[in-house]
Amino acid sequence: MKLMVLKLLAFVFLWLWWSTCIHVKAENDRLKPGNFVLQQLHPNGTNTLLWQSFDYPSTLIPTMKLGVNHKTGHQWVLVSSLTDLVLNPGAFSLEWEPKGQELVIRRRGKVCWQSGKLRNNRFEYIPEEAQRMLKYTIVSNGDEDSFSFNSTNDKLTPRWSFSRSGRLSCNEGYVKADLCYGYNNTGGCQRWQDLPKCRNPGDLFVKKTLFPDYENVTFEMNPAFGYSDCEASCWSNCSCDGFSALWVNETGCTFYHWNSSKNFVDTSVAGVELYMLENTGNITPHNGTKRWIWLSAVIATTLLIIFLSILCLLKKRKYLGQEKKRKEMVMKMPHSTICDGLSSIEDFGNVFKKGHELNVFDYTLVMMATNGFSSENKLGQGGFGPVYKGILPTGQEVAVKRLSKTSTQGIMEFKNELTLICELQHMNLVQLLGCCIHEEEKILIYEYMPNKSLDFYLFGEECVTV
Repeated sequence: MKLMVLKLLAFVFLWLWWSTCIHVKAENDRLKPGNFVLQQLHPNGTNTLLWQSFDYPSTLIPTMKLGVNHKTGHQWVLVSSLTDLVLNPGAFSLEWEPKGQELVIRRRGKVCWQSGKLRNNRFEYIPEEAQRMLKYTIVSNGDEDSFSFNSTNDKLTPRWSFSRSGRLSCNEGYVKADLCYGYNNTGGCQRWQDLPKCRNPGDLFVKKTLFPDYENVTFEMNPAFGYSDCEASCWSNCSCDGFSALWVNETGCTFYHWNSSKNFVDTSVAGVELYMLENTGNITPHNGTKRWIWLSAVIATTLLIIFLSILCLLKKRKYLGQEKKRKEMVMKMPHSTICDGLSSIEDFGNVFKKGHELNVFDYTLVMMATNGFSSENKLGQGGFGPVYKGILPTGQEVAVKRLSKTSTQGIMEFKNELTLICELQHMNLVQLLGCCIHEEEKILIYEYMPNKSLDFYLFGEECVTV
């Protein structure tokens, strides 16, 4: 057996062992720039692909795939490194979900973030600036289910890569999967656990440079632990205030407990890179978000009810004031005390039975009775104004005399006619049923005469004034 070291890029080495009877060829794939291919050369001149860098990406570039090869069963996954110095597979992986047509980020196998379904060449939870120059390609057939992207600008080569904390860098934007703590579901984050009772919404680990106090600390010496593993352990431990890397290569964990951070000295010049738990929101109690939402909803509903009640009260007061004003106008007319039967519209059925009592009709009822003073209901025109036929809700037919706004006879004629008819009520005379006063409108409501009036028979059609 022989050992061969191939230098692929600066500081990246590939170690290979092979038998002396096997020939190996390593070269750059000319069809896929950036893809390093390792092949076995056979005596008959054929090649067998042993390994290619595009199948095990640490950075996603154009034409590289995420998904699954159904022929070989190989999955194309973008995996974060354990630390910046240890390139072993870390906690986070970016995968293509063909059923949901979306990208997912897993944290130690658990889905912590989803991009949302691809629509119109855009993912909902990937920043727009990260997708501006990208064109996505989806392949789904018997050979593979895959996702890849290309640049719409030939001069630029976009790339996606993971940080050790799980933040996905996409060109000019970021997918902040490192802020998905398992209980929150905003920005594409997915729930996989409840918020610990000792933690509050808005709690985050914030990077600081401090001189720590090592009096109350514990250690995790496992070199397979990276940033995300330390963070998850401290998050679930109620006595943990923060953490830092234990070893020089940023593996292992140092945990700080029970407010030991109070003895830390803050410095921006030198010190240890620590991640301390802080609350970045305004809500401190557990389940405070839900309580605040409910409290806000109750306050908003109460204010809305108060506002609507005041509005209804003001409208009712305005309506009653108008009714009172109309009645006062009638009561101030000469000899109006004879017409002592003034009542509301709701009582007009009883008023008719009282003989000579007068009723004040609501303007809305008059409008309904005459079909909005329709020209089809018009009976004629006199000096007072037009006369319309109307039908009351009881079915009784009436004649409605409307004082014309351009009439020269005006308000005095209206008062005189109302007073005169009130005093001359007789079974052989046309009955005045009531009146209506609404803003500038002055209306008299008479008993309808289907056989027309006496003057029609005496003078003919030349005199049709009612």
